[in-house]
Parts: sequence; C-alpha cells; structure tokens
Amino acid sequence: MTSPSTGSEGSDPSHEHRPDAESRPDSDKAEGQRFVLHKPGGDPVKTGRNLPVAIISGCVLGALVLLTIFPWPQLFTIITVAGVLIGLREVNRAFVGKGVKPALVPLAVGGVLMQPAAHFGGAEWLVGATALTAVACLVWRLRGGQDGFVADVSANLFILVYLPFLFGIWQLLIAHPEDGQFRLIAFIVVTISSDIGGYFAGILLGRHKMAPVISPNKTWEGFGGSVVACAVAGALCVALMLDGPWWVGAVLGLAVVLAATVGDLIESLFKRDLGVKDMGSFMPGHGGLMDRLDSLLIASPVAWVVLSLLL
Repeated sequence: MTSPSTGSEGSDPSHEHRPDAESRPDSDKAEGQRFVLHKPGGDPVKTGRNLPVAIISGCVLGALVLLTIFPWPQLFTIITVAGVLIGLREVNRAFVGKGVKPALVPLAVGGVLMQPAAHFGGAEWLVGATALTAVACLVWRLRGGQDGFVADVSANLFILVYLPFLFGIWQLLIAHPEDGQFRLIAFIVVTISSDIGGYFAGILLGRHKMAPVISPNKTWEGFGGSVVACAVAGALCVALMLDGPWWVGAVLGLAVVLAATVGDLIESLFKRDLGVKDMGSFMPGHGGLMDRLDSLLIASPVAWVVLSLLL
C-alpha cells in the first residue's frame, strides 16, 4: 500500500545525515539499513533504507488491505481503526518528547467512532463526529489548568484532523455505492506511483533541489518523475477500473502528485520540529506507520473531491 520511499528525493533519500557515519567505514554494513543502486554513469547511490525489506513490507500491507475490501468493503473500517490507534501512539510519543500532552482518550474513542460514521453515514456524519471529538478534547484538557493549554489544544486539533479525519476520507472513497472499492484502489495506486516515480527519478537523475530548507533530498527531477508516473497511473486506473475517460485519470494524477509532495514536506517539517527521524518502527524497512502514510493521508481529500466531481 506504500512505496519504498516517500517520494521525489535526490541522490541520498535518507531523512537525516549522520555526521559520525564517515568515521565508521563499516557503519552501513553493521546497521544493514542501506541498499545500493547505480546511476546511469555507474556511480553507486545509497538509498538510505533496506529496499528489498521495504518493498516486502509494503506488499504485505497492501495485500492486507485488499483482503479487507473484497468482498465486504465494510471490513475496511478495521484497517483505518487500526491506523488511527497505531498512528495516535506514534504521534503521541513524538509530542510527549516536546512536553505536549495530547488528549489520548477522547482522540482514541472519537477517532475510532469516526471511521464507521464516515463509512455508513457519509461526509455529514464524519464532519459531525469530528466536531464532537474536538469539543471532547477541549473539555478533557480543562483538567490540566492554564499552563500549556494552547499548545496542548493545538496539538489535539492537529492530531484529530491529521489522523482520524483523513482516515475517514478513505472510508468516503470506499463507501461509494457503485465502485467504492475500485475508487480506493485507484487512489492508492496513483499515490504510490508518485512515490515510486519520484524515488527512482530522484535517485538516478536528481540534481536540482526542490526545497533544501525543508527536505534537502527532494529534487525537481524527482518531482517530474512523480508527475509522469501519477498521470499515467491515473489515466490507466480510471479508464480500466472506473470506466471513466482517461483525462479524468490524468487530472486525478496531477492533483494527487501535488498533494502527495506537500504531504511529504509536511511530514518532514513535523518530524524536524519534534526532533525525531522516524515516527516509529512499525513497518520493517519503512519506519513508523505515519512515516509511510503521509502522502496517502494528505492526498485522500484531493482524490475524493476529484473523483466525486468528475466521475
């Protein structure tokens, strides 16, 4: 369900440079975290992650998703509920390290209930459940007094939107009465294509930095690879799975690639500000669950809007 990388990265897609690596020649071998590719000129490129393990992890998670959406799409609520709880655990650990205390109980309870609300009740129920959970988080934080109130409340609202609400958009996609399963698959395939196209184009061709202050390894060449991969994947998915015109798929691909790239940058800034390299270690070769879902979460409302308006 995800790709080996987070997107259009340059010649070294690792999230951080470790200054002590040069003084330890065997560090890469000892850690077993790097995989070597080669540019067209023959120069080796270290990917920053164990690529075979990353691919296997992504395939296993993708297979699990497929098993839950056919033939009973209602079972997919189990996947997003699990995503909410695992993601909440990872995000909470990062926030606590900065002295911020999220309201775990209302976020967990409300976040879980938002998934079936979105699937069975649609967008109106998702919005209503989100609003009630936000109020519950505000009330819950009153017990802590005024110290840190604004920081804690801001973190609660951020987590509420970033995790359960955006997971709920996945439920809106799959709950479409005619072709919901295929809409969800098309969205996932197009978003993954952005990551894969950007990953290999960035590694093999990347020269010009896109946002060096935010994510120094992302390049414009990698972004170009993402655009091409997304447009082609979108056109094929919409034409073959959704029985729609190819140009709708191309529009979907272009919209998703912009959202996915922004999602990568948001996640990069989020982790840099909190001082963490990975959100967790849930997926071997990938890091935490939230490290791999940044593009899929941010791109989901864009995909839902495009497919709802044009199909």
